Amino acid sequence: MTMSNHRIPWSTVVAYGAPGVGAGYMYLLVGLYVMKFSTDVLLISPFIMGLIFSASRVWDAVSDPLVGYLSDRTTSQFGRRRTWILASIVPISLAFLMIFMPPKDLEGTALIAWMAIGIIGFYSVMTVFFVPHLSLGAELTDNYHERSRLFGMRHTFYTVGSISCLISMQVLINAEANTEGQVRETAEQLAILAILVMAVLIMFAVWRLRERRDFQGRVSEKPFKAFKDVWDNRHARLLIIVTFIENIGSAAIGVLTLYVAQYVVGAPQWGPAIILAYMIPSAFSVPLWLPLARRFGKIALWLFSMILTGLSFGGMFVLPFISNETALIVMFVLAAFAGLAAGCGGTIGPSVQGDVIDYDEQQTGERKEGSYFAAWNFVYKSAFGVMLLLTGYVLEFAGFQPNQDQSMQTQTAIVALYGLFPLVCYSIGAYLFTRFELDEDAYAKIRTELDNR
Repeated sequence: MTMSNHRIPWSTVVAYGAPGVGAGYMYLLVGLYVMKFSTDVLLISPFIMGLIFSASRVWDAVSDPLVGYLSDRTTSQFGRRRTWILASIVPISLAFLMIFMPPKDLEGTALIAWMAIGIIGFYSVMTVFFVPHLSLGAELTDNYHERSRLFGMRHTFYTVGSISCLISMQVLINAEANTEGQVRETAEQLAILAILVMAVLIMFAVWRLRERRDFQGRVSEKPFKAFKDVWDNRHARLLIIVTFIENIGSAAIGVLTLYVAQYVVGAPQWGPAIILAYMIPSAFSVPLWLPLARRFGKIALWLFSMILTGLSFGGMFVLPFISNETALIVMFVLAAFAGLAAGCGGTIGPSVQGDVIDYDEQQTGERKEGSYFAAWNFVYKSAFGVMLLLTGYVLEFAGFQPNQDQSMQTQTAIVALYGLFPLVCYSIGAYLFTRFELDEDAYAKIRTELDNR
């Protein structure tokens, strides 16, 4: 069966992307706010929180490949991907509520344990959604550029959810000016609303989308062989390394922006707006990147976006050394450029990953999207976890004191991690990516062979 010349209906594209709104909201709220919520409201040490987030990454090394493999192996009239996507609703809801509704009488070790279970559980069950959902996207089309359109819409919806998260963060930050009880009550209300929206969008997608039955049962019965195939795929192996390196850098915008806004620029109220300046170009630049990808190629365009992102972050290092008013403007401008580049990565990246999966089919005759996207999902989360761990260490050992003015030493340490470190990461990632060979011509040969089988 060939789909190479098939244009995906807009109704399918929208249905596929829609759950991204809820996923983007939840994932970003945990990634952006839980560290601050834990240190400033729950009064848990940033070092301890860094360890919790890191521990979740260790567990991901088991849970992500397992979910990917089991998703590939699932055979059902309902579909191997939609079954898992639908099953994710309840555990995601419970874990999200647990994070933002810790019992008020918990403190000390008990509170730390509660948050650890909630955070590790949340990232685990989000895998149950993310991996099958991304895998389904690779199955919906095998057209080189239609794949970019599909994942571009997913990126847009995901970023819209992230933008909604920023509004919620502003509400939470405003609540911090009142009482701890007000912050807790606001967090509870937002969490309940989020899980209801996520549930509705997932059910809509599951109802509207259809899967290819001819892909079922085409995977090895041995899970370790599937994982080995992913690493043995030279294109996938390079993407895994590059993706890990660049995502450590990109995590800075999520992990550190609130700290930079409050403790370096002296404008905590502008923190969410700065992240918004990143998110809006990221979401709405997709229509720009799609025709450019057709003209210049997906590979060249993605490489350009890496360089632009690195330079945008690198400029942030100047913030402690200029006036607060100028620093705020610089943050907004550089965040917008970084977001513009992120729109390209969010659109082109999964599309290229889908091409790599087709290369695997050419080599092995199997369809194991789940194993591949599990690998990349693990890389994304691991990179974020590394940045959170680094943030915990840097804040702890640079003399960070919550809710107080910071020394120049502490401010410099924060912006070095926020600016220079991402610049180094993206520079290394871009250099390595110049070795990637699976371009449009190479993919066309793969597609021809697969269609002729």
